[in-house]
Amino acid sequence: TQEDDGSSEHSAVYSIHTEDEEDEHEYQPGGYHPVSFGDQFHQDRYKVVRKLGWGHFSTVWLAHDKEKNMYVALKIVKSAPRFTQSALEEIKLLEKVKETNKEAVGWNHIAQLLDHFWHQGPNGKHVCMTFEVLGESLLSLMKRFNHRGIPSAMVKRITRQLLLGLDYLHRECGIIHTDIKPENVLLWIPNVQSYLGHPSQPSDNQQQVQQSASSASLLNQTSPGSTKSRKRRVKRRIKKQQARATVSLHEECPLPLEPSLVLPSSVLDILLVHPEALDRVVVKLADLGNACWTSGDYGHVIQTRQYRSPEVIVGARWSERADMWSLACMIFELLTGEFLFDPRGGSKFSKDDDHLAQIIELMQVVPRSLTTLGEYSREFFGKNGQLRNIKKLRYRRLRDVLHDSFLLPPSEADLLSHFLSPMLQVEMEKRRAAKAMLDHQWL
Repeated sequence: TQEDDGSSEHSAVYSIHTEDEEDEHEYQPGGYHPVSFGDQFHQDRYKVVRKLGWGHFSTVWLAHDKEKNMYVALKIVKSAPRFTQSALEEIKLLEKVKETNKEAVGWNHIAQLLDHFWHQGPNGKHVCMTFEVLGESLLSLMKRFNHRGIPSAMVKRITRQLLLGLDYLHRECGIIHTDIKPENVLLWIPNVQSYLGHPSQPSDNQQQVQQSASSASLLNQTSPGSTKSRKRRVKRRIKKQQARATVSLHEECPLPLEPSLVLPSSVLDILLVHPEALDRVVVKLADLGNACWTSGDYGHVIQTRQYRSPEVIVGARWSERADMWSLACMIFELLTGEFLFDPRGGSKFSKDDDHLAQIIELMQVVPRSLTTLGEYSREFFGKNGQLRNIKKLRYRRLRDVLHDSFLLPPSEADLLSHFLSPMLQVEMEKRRAAKAMLDHQWL
């Protein structure tokens, strides 16, 4: 189940914490596997170089794949049966994504599983997975802009790619992601070396390390803005770190990387110095740890609070259209820097009450599917279809919110509202699918 703060019991390689360390008491039978730099896995194919982070049910490491001479993110899952079972289910989903249709445009917008295997350790038998190594998440991008909104051109590019990825996931793979949010969308620039000015052509392996997931130190050193002096500072820092941190790869043993930095420059710094690189940025939807098949009949709670669809709140059946609701909420957040819905509980009403109230205020409809068909509908709605615990509502159209609160010109507010509204239909069956949104004028 999902918590309101956005945490989830099952978190994949991409939803990792780097700000602190995992609980050392979890290194016990059923828990984490103890790892040291230089440890080797899967018949010595993967050699651990450094730690990338941790999740509540796994640790994640940068490892060198000797067989393919490339770097990978190695996820080692806790050994307790419930974590093992969740990981095996995730692998089934990831393999479906990988093998269904590699020629599909959307295939390239889902982060890919590379390999999986078992590892026996002192705390039990662990499921291990390797993934491609990518760049920062959209959350990092939002922080770079001080949560004041990302430029519209960039958001449109991101949105188009996510629609392609979701269309592939929903229609071709039959998978519902269930946790669309900025943390689960990762940035990548193909052939990053062309923007770094390295004098010699690096190997694919070097490029991959330099495009790796841990660019937090650079990210934290810079703030929004694009003045010439700041661009010069970033350029100098990129060159300095390029000289210092480029990884020399030996066939048997890659050199250890600095503990604070894997790549010499972040995707975001490259975009600052080379805005033309925006045309090459690729985004990939990551973390299928909570995903499920479209063929199932579901009613359990999914999605992080701010991106949770109304049918989920009332305990009704949901489908892949729940992902579309989350996507619309995220697009609004990327553009404005603020949540579209950010409910708070009170002394006489719950967060769910407030969440439903905010949805009704914005969309100004209360369909029967919401008031009667959910397992919890009666807790929130009376027989007249009105909310039980919140009586006074302040109705505001999405177009007016965009114009009045975020100062979008009327024409832009109209067009963006027209784009988001089909994905925010309160009645799930009327909500637009990913493929249908790809031809919209706003994009």
